[in-house]
Amino acid sequence: MKTILIVDDNSTNLLVAENVLSPYYEVITALSASLMFELLEDIIPDLILLDVLMPDTDGFEVIAQLRKDSRYADIPVMFLTSQTDAAVEARGFESGVVDFIAKPFFHTVLLSRIKKHLAIDQIIRERTQELEQLKDSIASAVANAVEKRATCTGRHMERTASYVEIFIAAMLKNDVYADELKKYNPEVVASAARLHDLGKIRIPDAILSKPSKLSQDEFSVVKTHATEGEKIVDEIAKRANDAEFLSYAKMCAGSHHERWDGTGYPRNLKGEEIPLLGRIMAIVDVYDALVSVRPYKVAFSHEDALEIIRNNRGSHFDPQMVDVFLDIHRQFAEVRYTDQTGG
Repeated sequence: MKTILIVDDNSTNLLVAENVLSPYYEVITALSASLMFELLEDIIPDLILLDVLMPDTDGFEVIAQLRKDSRYADIPVMFLTSQTDAAVEARGFESGVVDFIAKPFFHTVLLSRIKKHLAIDQIIRERTQELEQLKDSIASAVANAVEKRATCTGRHMERTASYVEIFIAAMLKNDVYADELKKYNPEVVASAARLHDLGKIRIPDAILSKPSKLSQDEFSVVKTHATEGEKIVDEIAKRANDAEFLSYAKMCAGSHHERWDGTGYPRNLKGEEIPLLGRIMAIVDVYDALVSVRPYKVAFSHEDALEIIRNNRGSHFDPQMVDVFLDIHRQFAEVRYTDQTGG
């Protein structure tokens, strides 16, 4: 059953709307915007009916807050209003409102508009999901193509995508950079994270697959994969219209080798100068490299990898992120184990 959240400071309006809709939908009511946001922490409705004029804040401010948070940005919102001002309607549609419903409610009109919109929204969601799955499949195929040129890396890109999704969930739970993270779509970020080593496709095979430690000159060539990855994403962006996914991919590709103390590459960024996604990728990328076999090293144990990351807290890695990682490291080990065993 679809869920509808109705927000109105008038209890009579809430009761009327609930009586009309409850035979067909799960209905939740809130007398204020602040209560609405409390409810959204526990449930994501299929539709919000939102009063435009309320004592604590108006509908325009509320929808602006919703659109800033990736958890709520896609929830369709209908405005409830007794105003018939064309300027109000125009402003509402510009802010992302899908429709207006006039007060006092006409029962048949209220029910008909909601049924119609939810049917259309379902079609849009299904089509969007199909496109997201296609995009994810393409990202995975590209990542696999890159890794086939460097046979020693195994399924590194796929595993890092899983680590990133786990890490972001934990950061949100622990309120670490949560305000910034709420602007991101975690699933899209995880998909884009697969492309962090995309630039390696432009590194010569002789260097990329060298079965021994690289010389200083060879390592300098490998380091260019960060900027080369950015260039490839920029080339894609000229022909594609997916700013969100591509911006994530570019950040992951270009900044995953930066270090918290400013000694990384390609730009020697320091501290919070490094994009948030780059700081996340730094930890998950290093962890997977440590516990994996490379031509020049054996695989470290999970415990040894933890100790190395702990010891680089505040030098290589963002200190707050290391603390989060140390809380959830067992989930990383589970991903690694499942990938190795095929379970």
